Amino acid sequence: MPPPRNRPKNLAGYLAALSRPVFSAGMSWRVVDAKWDGISRAFSDFDPHVVAAFGPDDVDRLVTNEAVIRSRPKIEAVVDNAQILLDLDAEYKGFRKYLRSHGSYDGVAADLQKRFRYIGETGAYTFLYTVGEEVPPHAEWAHERHPRHRRGA
Repeated sequence: MPPPRNRPKNLAGYLAALSRPVFSAGMSWRVVDAKWDGISRAFSDFDPHVVAAFGPDDVDRLVTNEAVIRSRPKIEAVVDNAQILLDLDAEYKGFRKYLRSHGSYDGVAADLQKRFRYIGETGAYTFLYTVGEEVPPHAEWAHERHPRHRRGA
């Protein structure tokens, strides 16, 4: 079942949607779903201004918090990604304008992967789908990027 689509009302919504694939990298979505409320509280409901200001002491505190997925690299990625999101929002006068500035799904997905930590092909697709941006149908996307899904392969 695909994740629900929900166009974020603010930057916190975008950071939350961007952080799910970060925490999901290499893990079961069920684990992330089970811990999501704790993760959201620990990251100040993904307020990017608050999260971007997290320092080493905050990261150390989160690494010991049993309510979150205690991966230092993923926690640091969310902090870094909050700052990148704020920078892009300022540069493009709106994060949604940034997302729409690339002309195609492939363009924005490639740029997301380049700019944001722990966002790969699947994370970019999932993020864009979740926030209501146009993405190719999943079967088509998977077929193009993952040859093992092709019939007879």
